[in-house]
Amino acid sequence: LPNSSGVRKALRGLNDSKQLSSGAREKFDLLIRRYALSFGIGLVEAWEIDEVNILQATFKAMRQALEKIDFDFALIDGNKAIPGSTEQRFLIKGDEKSISIAAASVIAKVYRDDLMVELDREFPGYGFARHKGYGTKEHQEKILLLGPTPQHRRSFRWGPTS
Repeated sequence: LPNSSGVRKALRGLNDSKQLSSGAREKFDLLIRRYALSFGIGLVEAWEIDEVNILQATFKAMRQALEKIDFDFALIDGNKAIPGSTEQRFLIKGDEKSISIAAASVIAKVYRDDLMVELDREFPGYGFARHKGYGTKEHQEKILLLGPTPQHRRSFRWGPTS
């Protein structure tokens, strides 16, 4: 994001996507897309996560996102390097400390939530638009009742956890 007073003022209140209401995320998503010098989104399919594990799939999605932007270094939320990537700097709880990481978390969350709304239309009865794909009790019950869709990871444990 450009470091200007106008951008800082427009993005005042931007925080970790989990700390924002869906309305605030939508508002910030539009502003971030307007002001960002560039941004990229990576997407990994459920079968790929099953094949390589969630951490490696996350790295793959991060590399895909980085391939779409021009950057000098990657600012990473956490403490694990993206294998095969350029210079990286780490920030634990980065989405609370860096406006750039917070912006990335908002773009990613809004994109994912929009995908879940689409999946809700494609696979009615699972409640994707409500639970956004998280492993809620309702979601797990629907998988057990209706069976998994192609969008569900086979390596994820569904059903009662107690």
